[in-house]
Amino acid sequence: MAVGGGGDLVGRVLADRYRLLSPIGAGGSGRVYIADDVKLKRRVAVKVLHPGLAEDAGFLRRFRNEARLSAQLHHPNIMAVHDWGDEGEPFMVVELLTGGSLRGMLDAGATLTPSQAAHVGVQVASALEYAHGHGFVHRDIKPANLLFDEHGIVRVADFGLARALAEASWTEPSGTILGTARYASPEQVSGAPLDQRSDLYALALVLVEAVTGDLPFATDTTLATLAARTQAPVAAPAELGPLMAVVERAGRVDPSDRYPDAATMRSALEDAVKMLPPPGPLRLAGLDEVLSDPNPTQVPASRGILFDQERPEQPSPIAARRPAPARRRPIAAIVVGAAISAAVLTAAALLSTANLGAAVVTPNAVGSTLSNARDLIASGGLLVTENERFSDDPRGVVISQSPAAGHDITSGGRVQIVVSRGPAPIAIPRVAGKTVADARSELSAAGFAVIEDHRFDETAPSGTVIRTKPAQRAPRDSTVAIVVSDGKAPVAIPALANSTYDNAVNALTNAGFIPARSEAFSDTVAAGTVINTDPAGGGKAQPGSTVKIIVSKGPDVVTVPNVRGLTLDAASAQLQAAGLTSAVSGAYRPGAKVRAQDPPNGAVVKRGATVTLFF
Repeated sequence: MAVGGGGDLVGRVLADRYRLLSPIGAGGSGRVYIADDVKLKRRVAVKVLHPGLAEDAGFLRRFRNEARLSAQLHHPNIMAVHDWGDEGEPFMVVELLTGGSLRGMLDAGATLTPSQAAHVGVQVASALEYAHGHGFVHRDIKPANLLFDEHGIVRVADFGLARALAEASWTEPSGTILGTARYASPEQVSGAPLDQRSDLYALALVLVEAVTGDLPFATDTTLATLAARTQAPVAAPAELGPLMAVVERAGRVDPSDRYPDAATMRSALEDAVKMLPPPGPLRLAGLDEVLSDPNPTQVPASRGILFDQERPEQPSPIAARRPAPARRRPIAAIVVGAAISAAVLTAAALLSTANLGAAVVTPNAVGSTLSNARDLIASGGLLVTENERFSDDPRGVVISQSPAAGHDITSGGRVQIVVSRGPAPIAIPRVAGKTVADARSELSAAGFAVIEDHRFDETAPSGTVIRTKPAQRAPRDSTVAIVVSDGKAPVAIPALANSTYDNAVNALTNAGFIPARSEAFSDTVAAGTVINTDPAGGGKAQPGSTVKIIVSKGPDVVTVPNVRGLTLDAASAQLQAAGLTSAVSGAYRPGAKVRAQDPPNGAVVKRGATVTLFF
């Protein structure tokens, strides 16, 4: 049941739920099928990975984790992951898109205008902005992973799969050229750590190829292509127009010279959109190219499907391939149909005689940002009415419109759009008084990202949570700050040098500190007098903390012992034990005994002083 076979898995039911109907695409890592979800009674796409990957335990662990995380991404420009499994062969269940891939369009000889490429780039950058904010770096942005629905809205596919495949020990079939290599950033080539700026570089390559049909740095060998990419930045052709500056900024060799994040690149692309004419229709590749990742050296045959946002929707490619058999229509249905047709024709005749202005086609604003939707609708001579609604889509994205895209409407008419307010707020768990670890655990389990905001508090113990920001409700997957107590605010420590110990104790106690005695020798401070405190006076410490009072013991002195009559070794040992050092004066011979010493015995000297021995 190798995936590479023509239709080896057709008819098989995965996870007792997904019946594989027919293959619709293939790549180096597996094959994609149209499937029936027998539980929900819907069509889906199932990507079955190569069976060799099932033997790689490390890959399976990574695959399960990445698939689980990918399924949590909800964005209008990210392909939805419905399910996953690994029975026999690892597989992922994703939404079925009928518009095909950008790879399919390019292989069919259809390039994009700069306006079309800019609109596609804005959507991809928006998807990357959302994914990067959730900790995902795609690692494999390429035309084969940019898919379109029947409305021409782009979806980014295979989030998480590229990283799982990159760490697999399995080798792809001979002759397969990984898209990851063809669109790799310089840091991917050198093996350096990757961040979100690697995806921005790949998007720059895709934009150039989408407009020109040629991939930057392309040579006869993959190795030469990658080597060239580490030596020079992407040079944008003049035919990109306002996109040139965006591509060249994102296509620089050093990641620190690129856009810092996808949001900034998206903003730059939106600026380019404003300088370009409205985009024309996209020539979509159709279902044959959905989710495929063909060998880039081959041009697969496909039937292009014209997508025109100024015309009514075309029939679904699935329906177009399977014409329904003719059925006899009941007489009642024929009569009702004739009546409806007559009414429609009458209304059309009345409208044609009324001076209501020219008819225009409603543009497709669904999936656009609010600002882009306003510009798109206004460019057609239409007015816009805005409403907001909570949804799983990002805030500010248009989630529906009326009339729908492709419908005729009188010039100057009004289009109602519904804009997402983001996910609906949910209750935030009450974590006041809990430890940081317990609060983080509860909030994460409720679906929130957690950050900490530390501050001093006169009542809450250090390390406990005071409150949350927001306090009661927030959208799922949003960030909630926990305000953490660092205890009471520090107060000044009194300056107590040269005071008495008793006075120092009283001063520290009155300031809210716990005094503790410590002693040290001093050549300058009289015995019994305070030298300083630890922490030092003039600094700050939290009330209730311990402050040492360092009291002087006076100079560190010792009494010189009597070492006359002793041998050199015995005299030196006795002086060392007293904290002194020795020096010899005069002619010394082995076995001789000390006849005199300086200082004499009984003298008081500083510890470490030298006593001279005479023989």
